[in-house]
Amino acid sequence: MSQQAYLSKEGHEMTREEKKVLAGTLVGTTIEWYDFFIYAQAAGFVLAVLYFEPLGEENQALAQLVAWASIGISFLFRPLGAILAGWLGDRFGRKIVLVITLMGMGGATFLIGVLPTFATMGIAAPVLLICLRIIQGLSAGGEWGGAALLSVEHAPRHKRGLFGMYPQIGVPLGMLLATVFMFGLNALLTEEQFLEWGWRIPFIFSFVLIIVAFEIRRRVEESPVFTEMKERKRESSAPLKELVTTHKKYTFLAALIFAANNAAGYLVIAFFAAYGAAELGMTRTQTLSASLIGGVGWFIFTMFGGWISDRIGRVLTFQIGYGIIIVWAIPMWFLLDTGVVWIFALAIVILTMGLGPSYGPQSALYAEMFPVSIRFSGVSIGYAFGSIIGGAFAPLIAQAILDGTGQSWLIGVYISGLAIMSFIAVSLVPKKLQGINLHDDSDREELQITPKLKSD
Repeated sequence: MSQQAYLSKEGHEMTREEKKVLAGTLVGTTIEWYDFFIYAQAAGFVLAVLYFEPLGEENQALAQLVAWASIGISFLFRPLGAILAGWLGDRFGRKIVLVITLMGMGGATFLIGVLPTFATMGIAAPVLLICLRIIQGLSAGGEWGGAALLSVEHAPRHKRGLFGMYPQIGVPLGMLLATVFMFGLNALLTEEQFLEWGWRIPFIFSFVLIIVAFEIRRRVEESPVFTEMKERKRESSAPLKELVTTHKKYTFLAALIFAANNAAGYLVIAFFAAYGAAELGMTRTQTLSASLIGGVGWFIFTMFGGWISDRIGRVLTFQIGYGIIIVWAIPMWFLLDTGVVWIFALAIVILTMGLGPSYGPQSALYAEMFPVSIRFSGVSIGYAFGSIIGGAFAPLIAQAILDGTGQSWLIGVYISGLAIMSFIAVSLVPKKLQGINLHDDSDREELQITPKLKSD
């Protein structure tokens, strides 16, 4: 189908099943990322003191670096989670993977909430903390790919960006949910109460959220693309092997496309709030208020990015988003460094104007990049490696740049450099992929896309 025909196709009324699918991907993804983000925020506020105490006694800055590094450790296991999820998802369906990853993420989060500190358990405490982070990383590695494909593969051709936007807005919604929890606790509790037991409440509450998400997701039908593939018995005998041997180009591009968005996103999620409190003398309530405002902006612009990509094209939407990040990544630090709450928040909101368009269309873009038989593996592994390149150690790198130079704007140079790389990567994705048939590879063969990939 031509791009023009694809974009001019008339809309349709969303069916009940489509609404269930979008609700399932949105709620589940929101809760999973809530789990991930409360850890990131706790790493900025309390984990250095509670779990890396020996380092904190000798060098408080080193303890904070280790706390930031504990975020990145889970990312290193995302590719393994993506490989396992891809293997399951390409053989047994998208739905089963979403249930498994949901329980893994939620269970690990709950256990972090009841995990004794270093003062109680000694060295076993940080070791167990890292083990639970690994479980979170394995779960996150498979979560996004399943949710993204379930939404996009249920979508009409002309609404893939819109449908695929639902799991994407789970990220800012998860951030908002986590930040609201932290904001409320900081407002209601004293510093001593928060450090002693208050920080655990968001982790323990995750158990309730997981039950809600499980009930919603178990009612969702399997992806029609996967069902049709199974009926035709077109399942690949070795999707991972095929992926790395004949489709490595797009897997590599998928990783690079996501890297800058993930890095900049983790500054919004965790680093900015900790930076404002530790370096600028702002209160936690002030920095969390700014993060909440930033989360709202991220939510709005992600929705807009998914919607507009169906009209102007996904590649162009990404390019606009990354163009904003490239331009804004350095100047925003001069606004942040004022320490004035509304200016601090404004700097974050402007950044989300770039984050939204470079994230909202991602589900649809990735789904159209890979053939049906290896699609789950391709999108999951590309996403996982992109998160390692980008967000895994972004707070750690930002803190190291700050500690080493004392110049916050140099963090912007780092983010801008990543955004240039991601801009180039998305520009290499053929625009003719938009609207391609996802049920089989007939369009890919007609457009000579698959032969090109196999010649890499």
